[in-house]
Amino acid sequence: YIFFSKLWYNIVAGDYMFENKKIFILGMARSGYEAAKVLAKRGNTITLNDMSIDQDLDKVKELESLGVSVILGSHPDDILTPDFDYLIKNPGIRNDHKYVLYANKHHIPVINEIEMAYHLLPKNVKIVGITGSNGKTTTTTLIYEVLKNGSNNVHLTGNVGLPLSGFIDKIKEGDTIVIEIAGHHLANFIDFKTDISVLTNLLPVHLDFHGSYENYINIKKRIFNFHTPKELAIINCGNEDCLKITKDIKSTKMYFSSSIKNGDAYLEDGYICYQGNKIINTKDIILKGNHNYENMMCALIVGIYMGIDIEKIKYTLTNFKGVEHRIEFVRRLNEREFYNDSKSTNNKATQIAVSSFNRPIMLILGGLDRGQSFDELKDYMGNVKQIFCYGETKYKIESFAKENNIAVTVLNNLEEATKLAYSLSEEGDIILLSPACASWDQYKCFEDRGDEFKKIVNNFE
Repeated sequence: YIFFSKLWYNIVAGDYMFENKKIFILGMARSGYEAAKVLAKRGNTITLNDMSIDQDLDKVKELESLGVSVILGSHPDDILTPDFDYLIKNPGIRNDHKYVLYANKHHIPVINEIEMAYHLLPKNVKIVGITGSNGKTTTTTLIYEVLKNGSNNVHLTGNVGLPLSGFIDKIKEGDTIVIEIAGHHLANFIDFKTDISVLTNLLPVHLDFHGSYENYINIKKRIFNFHTPKELAIINCGNEDCLKITKDIKSTKMYFSSSIKNGDAYLEDGYICYQGNKIINTKDIILKGNHNYENMMCALIVGIYMGIDIEKIKYTLTNFKGVEHRIEFVRRLNEREFYNDSKSTNNKATQIAVSSFNRPIMLILGGLDRGQSFDELKDYMGNVKQIFCYGETKYKIESFAKENNIAVTVLNNLEEATKLAYSLSEEGDIILLSPACASWDQYKCFEDRGDEFKKIVNNFE
């Protein structure tokens, strides 16, 4: 009650539209930048603070021209004061940050950019939210593509694409928003509510941020906040933890799985099926793998539920070629194939990537050390010829490889790893960047890491 007292006061007073307020934005990145632009146009007094000075100067100047006070390079003790109305936090910043603790102490509501933008949406907007440990981006993109084929009034946002704030002036009544939502976002949601929520799977990841797996899955459950039987929940019935946390939600529930057949969408005889009907022959699908078929099941359920023509759904799903940075084919050179899987920031995602190939793999691993072990990769290394590791985790990975009799080379950076992997490869090999680690030790984001990999590979002759 103490934490939310100021927020509830604003709601009751009808004063929650983020106009003429004093707002502190913690962290720039894309979400902080877009939030600041939206709020500056609504008469708010805004301070934006980021520890990093390595920012896009044109964007900084743009914000300053809108009256935003931009403070970079440190977190001064005196810039957050009790008279601020809100603290809008970048989702990657932990809730034990000193500014968040200060805000809690002084009853300043701590929210994120999505929560803020949600309250600026026009009426009758339908929201499809997707969360889970893995598969979020592919599932979100598939759902967007399916719905886009049935309507022009669909927006792709969240963890994939432009932050929700960036669409505020474009979204009209009756539009549909398809939004990828990470646990980092869910941790600071208050009022945000979807019309359709998709839970792809649950696995013990991001525990450094959430503290424990129990806390992590309970935060993921917030994707179903405020649901009634009027809202739809799409749940992976092949994942015990997904079933566990959704037992008591009030949504109308629909289920999918590639491993069992008692859901609404499932695999049978080489087909993706829906409620007893064979819909898509998996031989006709470009994007292979059971994990991708599950992502497609989610899109199939959403598409049918929202009245999209089944032939349009089938065309979209069978012709989908994948998402950038997620087992993304880069090029074929001298009978070698290069794949960019930079979005694999945990062991499970890398398990999926290496399981997608039945040819020898030169595997590039490494990145931020979040205290993780790589033992979960052990049973998936059958096709891996050699590991090339770099970053903070390189010596952990080296030990893992040696313990499992896998050839390994330790390098300083991605460029060295990629060049050596190519030089030691043979015809027919797959050269795969699937790091199993976050990128933040050497990059701003996994996209930058993937882009560098592609640049290196495309410069090979």
